[in-house]
Amino acid sequence: MTINRLLAGSTYTEKERKSLNWAYRLTLESLGLVERGDPLCEFIARKVIEVRARGVTNASAISRLAIKELKLN
Repeated sequence: MTINRLLAGSTYTEKERKSLNWAYRLTLESLGLVERGDPLCEFIARKVIEVRARGVTNASAISRLAIKELKLN
């Protein structure tokens, strides 16, 4: 999965990685996309990680903010 590749070597805990994975899946689902490892999925994964890095910890909130900031919905 794209987000796992981007998280490799990061300092996030296992719990935080699971939350990020969930946020990523929610975001893709909300946008009607399927994880294919393509440039769009990578762009979305990077945005999800960026939102989390700003201190947002709830997966649903991360997803909502990522979608809002991507202006894709």
